Amino acid sequence: MNKTQEEIEVKFWLADLAGFILRLEELGARLVHARVLEVNLRFDTPDGSLSRERRVLRLRKDFDVHLTYKGPARLGEAVSIRQEIEFEASSFENARDFLQALGYQVTVMYEKYRTGYDLDNVFVTLDEMPFGNLTEIEGPDAVSIQTAAAKLGLDWEARSMESYLQLFSHLQQAGITARHLSFVEFQGLSFKAEDVGMHPADG
Repeated sequence: MNKTQEEIEVKFWLADLAGFILRLEELGARLVHARVLEVNLRFDTPDGSLSRERRVLRLRKDFDVHLTYKGPARLGEAVSIRQEIEFEASSFENARDFLQALGYQVTVMYEKYRTGYDLDNVFVTLDEMPFGNLTEIEGPDAVSIQTAAAKLGLDWEARSMESYLQLFSHLQQAGITARHLSFVEFQGLSFKAEDVGMHPADG
């Protein structure tokens, strides 16, 4: 399936993942996809022009393979709003080789375990990252996202509009030497929301 649209979303740090799942179930949220390991490769030009321009070129593997382009996020918005073009590829390895043949280079690999729910036509994910647990809420507009966050008992002021790699950069700036955001490289490490510039949103 091809998808060309705007991505409208925010993230929240979860202190109690099990409690948040229970809240979703109490609200009648529908499981869209079961927990799965995502492997993501971020590509850039040799001179890093995509990163400088706040654009994203990503190859992801979960149940399927997806190639995604994201434009820079709009400034001054209450949620992250950016152009997104995404489509499925038949082979992760062939898509990687294709991008590299065009001159793009893998700059970082990052992983997460993701579970997805539909709550009143808003997409809510549970993202188990190597540095902590977060939820991402994506919807058609800021009002829908804020309404869903309120139903879920999340503190709206604790939201983040940064990408996972931007959150990772907070840890790198603090001295973490991991090159990739992987469970192997983060094994045995523990972090708080404040370590990535966030605050727990679920009390």
